[in-house]
Amino acid sequence: MNKMTYIAGPCAAENEQQVLDTARALSGIEGLIFRAGIWKPRTRPESFQGVGDEGLLWLSRVQKELGLPVATEVANADQTTKALAAKIEYLWIGARTCASPITVQAIADAIIYSPHRTNLHGVFVKNPVNEDEALWQGNIRRLQQAVSNVLAVHRGCNHQPCWQMAYQLRINMPEVGLLLDPSHMSGDAERVSSLCRDAAELEYDGLMVEVHPHPEHALSDARQQITPEHFTAIIHSPQDRYTTPIELRWMRKMIDEVDDRLWDAIARRMAVSQRIGEYKKANNMEVFQPSRYNEIMTNRLIWAEKHGLSKEAVKTIVEALHQESIRMQQ
Repeated sequence: MNKMTYIAGPCAAENEQQVLDTARALSGIEGLIFRAGIWKPRTRPESFQGVGDEGLLWLSRVQKELGLPVATEVANADQTTKALAAKIEYLWIGARTCASPITVQAIADAIIYSPHRTNLHGVFVKNPVNEDEALWQGNIRRLQQAVSNVLAVHRGCNHQPCWQMAYQLRINMPEVGLLLDPSHMSGDAERVSSLCRDAAELEYDGLMVEVHPHPEHALSDARQQITPEHFTAIIHSPQDRYTTPIELRWMRKMIDEVDDRLWDAIARRMAVSQRIGEYKKANNMEVFQPSRYNEIMTNRLIWAEKHGLSKEAVKTIVEALHQESIRMQQ
């Protein structure tokens, strides 16, 4: 992977030594932007909320001693003002913050009116938690009012890729750089490498990856962080050559995602069927219920006609699902 933007570092700055050790391990990567969160908008109040303002001093040491540009997450106007005053060069807006356009506008205003705005080199905008391309695009435009260099970070939705959303942003805003965040997209360190390959295949402009020297001891997002050695190996891995048109590559990724969701739904359906079988057995009921089968089949055939699908094909699918459901119940 060459000529890409790489943003890497721990999910959260935990202590000064951890920040410096991680930055040193990554400092040999050309063009790297070092990232670390110091204010962490966590779901549960008992979760690690970040070290707060003190972390700005640690990031400043990374800038001064290692010459690396640094980035941190801001979730409100006050944090933005503090980060700019500390000469943080890049900010990113997280998925939770991006759910509120009012908050994003307040951050943009804080940048516009800051006497330190010249310290800022760019802002990275993650997609909202929900699959909402219009809101993502709107947030980018709000930040573009404040800074010229705004990049989009595709982090997926609830550990689903949501390729359609990213593709739509790419079509509607081709001038905006698009980065992939495989850490949040997967929630699993073992999947980070394959998602980075997807980024290369789909011609993303860069990666934003959570990197920790000892992921197993991380205070937040331990399962999805990788080591500096792992990250270095990913970006230096040989590139595949793609002859398939880029539009087709995107659509195939969309198909793969739909198929994954489809099979997950089938697995959930069978789990419910198994519970139904246990209920029927406990209440001396017959496994096969003809009226229920006929009701399902009728509804699905009506659905097939409404959506322009072959009734025979849909009937075959319903019968196969029903037979597997019967097997699970028995």
